[in-house]
Amino acid sequence: MMILLLITLLSPYVLFAAEDDWPRWRGPNNDGMARGDVPLEWSENKNVAWRVAVPGRGFSSPVIWGDKIFLTTAIPTDGVPLPAEPEQERRGPGGGAGAGREHKFVVLCLSRETGKVLWERVANVATPHEGYHRRYGSFASNSPVTDGRYVYASFGSHGLYCYDLNGKLAWSKQFPPVRMRLQFGEGAPAVVDDESLYLKFDQEEGSYMVALDKRTGKELWRVTRDEVSSWSPPLVVTHKGRKQVVVSATTKVCAYEPATGKIIWECSGLGTNVIPAPVIQGDVVYAMSGHRNPNLLAIRLGREGNLTGTDAIVWTNDRGNPYTASPVLHNEKLYFVTDSGMLTCLNARTGEAYYRQQRLPKPYNFKASPVGANGKLYLATEDGDVVVVKMGEKYEVLATNTLPDQTFIATPAIAGGSLYLRSQEALYCIRVANDRQVAGSFSQ
Repeated sequence: MMILLLITLLSPYVLFAAEDDWPRWRGPNNDGMARGDVPLEWSENKNVAWRVAVPGRGFSSPVIWGDKIFLTTAIPTDGVPLPAEPEQERRGPGGGAGAGREHKFVVLCLSRETGKVLWERVANVATPHEGYHRRYGSFASNSPVTDGRYVYASFGSHGLYCYDLNGKLAWSKQFPPVRMRLQFGEGAPAVVDDESLYLKFDQEEGSYMVALDKRTGKELWRVTRDEVSSWSPPLVVTHKGRKQVVVSATTKVCAYEPATGKIIWECSGLGTNVIPAPVIQGDVVYAMSGHRNPNLLAIRLGREGNLTGTDAIVWTNDRGNPYTASPVLHNEKLYFVTDSGMLTCLNARTGEAYYRQQRLPKPYNFKASPVGANGKLYLATEDGDVVVVKMGEKYEVLATNTLPDQTFIATPAIAGGSLYLRSQEALYCIRVANDRQVAGSFSQ
């Protein structure tokens, strides 16, 4: 009886060990990799632990801490269902959807075990000043982030909201309306590190970056940026004991002093519409773009000033770069996929290709970023399939899993032996049978 009582009292911690959390968009190490493993195969009738409908529209990814999942959505207040997107609207610019229609900006907390909604908070009610890409955008595309004590939900122009894990609002902060290129919508997530929050507001005019005290929302510093619209998040790195906040964008990749916002170094060379997140391995940061004039810069840390054209640029790559999806970096290999579904694996030290622009089993469209776990790369497609590829020097498809009539634009999350897939309609938990006995034992 005593053993049973202890198991009952401690079950959240037994089921969900701290090392299993997925606290931010690109996972615990900002590289797209999970600790542990998740199922290789699933279907509607196999390894789907639960499915929960998500109201409204949002392409933010879930983040996970302990026994809780956090995600955001935006719901029209007029009660009229959001229209299905006509097939012909997949082609062409497609910006400006949803503007002028009042929305509720909502933060949801779900049980990681069952999918049950634990709490729901309406952070704001507002009529957006401009719209989003009618196929790939939403008013809830900025993924939340948690430090294990609070969850920070950013809706860009419609505010930043700090809740404790039980849903009590600690503070909120508003920002001036952002004007994005072709009304494609906002989407850069906030980044938390130590006692600070970093937010980037690259737009068509008046771009800036801001650091806030995460406990109060007080502004610590603000720097203007000579940039146009970009969607990549900041990346906090440490080199020889010194932290830097690295930001990718069209004009320059910059590194800022976390305490002051002073530029440490800068480097030009990326193309337009920068979306993929930068990643780091050792003392090299990888920043990439895949729109016009695509490029990947492998930049060695340790210098200051303008690094453009110097030998601090270890290597570059202008073939097969992703426009939208961020890379996975693991075991000195860099994996990335184009919007049209061609997969590349490069040697992160040299830039040499193990394979390049490898076509997947059938034509796919991608907006979600790949994630990896236990030697497997998971590629969630717009077409409802998740293709699983073996990680390593040789291209090998291990499985193709289909959830019919679903579209995946949000990036998956992985935690404690479960894969969480957010479609346009629902959140799925993919988990092996009897996972209840083994969750929490998947750490590497």
